[in-house]
Amino acid sequence: MKNSLYLKKYVQMHPDNKMGWYLLGKEYEKSGQQGKANYCFNQSGGIYEAFETSRVPSDIWLEYEQKLLKQAEDAERKRRRIRRAAVALMILILVLIPSVESPQRQSLAEESANPGEEVQAAAAAGDMPEKTGTGIGEGAAAEARQPASGTVFTALGEDDGDGKAHLLADEMSIAQKSRNRLAVLTMKRQGKWLLWSRDLPVSYTMLSGGKGKMTYQSYNAKDCACKPEDQEALQSAAAKWTLEQEELALLYSAMAAYRDKNGALPKSVNDLTRPFPENWVSGRTPRMQEAFAPMAEWMQSGGSSSKGQEGGSGETASGANTPSSPFASTWGQEPFLQERLEIIVDKAAHRLAVVSGDKLIRSYQVGLGGERTPEGKYKISIKVMNPNGRDDGEFGSRGMQLSDTNYAIHGTDEPDSVGKDESKGCIRMSRADIEELFDLVPLGTPVLISKGVLPDLPLVPKERFLTKPRQDQTNSHQTYHWL
Repeated sequence: MKNSLYLKKYVQMHPDNKMGWYLLGKEYEKSGQQGKANYCFNQSGGIYEAFETSRVPSDIWLEYEQKLLKQAEDAERKRRRIRRAAVALMILILVLIPSVESPQRQSLAEESANPGEEVQAAAAAGDMPEKTGTGIGEGAAAEARQPASGTVFTALGEDDGDGKAHLLADEMSIAQKSRNRLAVLTMKRQGKWLLWSRDLPVSYTMLSGGKGKMTYQSYNAKDCACKPEDQEALQSAAAKWTLEQEELALLYSAMAAYRDKNGALPKSVNDLTRPFPENWVSGRTPRMQEAFAPMAEWMQSGGSSSKGQEGGSGETASGANTPSSPFASTWGQEPFLQERLEIIVDKAAHRLAVVSGDKLIRSYQVGLGGERTPEGKYKISIKVMNPNGRDDGEFGSRGMQLSDTNYAIHGTDEPDSVGKDESKGCIRMSRADIEELFDLVPLGTPVLISKGVLPDLPLVPKERFLTKPRQDQTNSHQTYHWL
């Protein structure tokens, strides 16, 4: 399976290389993973037909495979060198950073030979603590072991060197004004997608001690053979942050969809949680309740313009960055998932994904109808619980209709059909998946149905997203005849 790992990394970096997809498919086929093999063959396009139906000598494509493997191995070694160099560069920058309070450029630092240990730079000898320990004063070390209130989070794609450098520069520029510790989480990359998860690992933290002092701590075992004392507590705080970002993404997407239809933002969460058919969201969480007012102010100020779909100046609302704000735990004091949630259905991979920009939030296996499932752009126009008065009927316990069509995303009383082309055109999901999707996306969510746009992998948390519905979302006045 070593070859398939290198080929997989190669096609992630070169998704347009048809031959790479074909060779990866052959590796999966040899190992008995026919589903993954078929997905790769679909991505390879005409290459598959050319090599499977012709009498091209096997040594030709074997030679080509060896060349691709060598390129992938070389690229992996290069990434490792870059990662080590990036860590060394960040340590060097932290060591050399001057104090903004000192008129002279002086630097006293204790630099560790282990890049995973903490490193601290002081602008003058008088600024150094009496006891430095592993490179951080006792008071700062105690603060570093308390991740809950004094830590802000963000996330970057793996090997995203430019992003790390950008964050480092920005964090140093505000280091003298804030004592918050920045914790950077790492998202895996699959082609153009960044894979979101509730348990994103903490990669490193940065802590300003004031007066030019800065501490960097690696939490990545590849960079450091160390285990920081607060690793477990920090990882637990990170998991709470990722859940919070999903709640804020749902709230923002619902408010934006409501404004698209009604020309103004809702006045309260109650406007989003009315009975069917005005059930923009299926329920609320305490975080959504307290985040509504600052979210509305942030949207009105145009805070989502740089990354979202709404337009504006990109400035954060003045009331959205107070210590009690739901954005206070995020670096930059803005929602992390700033692009509206969207559903993408890949007919080739039998996958339905929830995305925010280039971030893949969820990926479920679905049942389809082959060519009977239409392609194109739609919106969720109806969200209904227990379609036709049943939670165990042909449409399962949840249904979401696509625009003004007779197609829907719904549950099924034939769970074995999920992953196959047995519907008349609708999108079938397992009960657990459709019930989570129903809670995770609002009315008005854009839906794109296409081919070859999603990776063939599952992405579902152990603990499902739940908003605890309070309103009546059934519709006893209509019989649905979805296909």
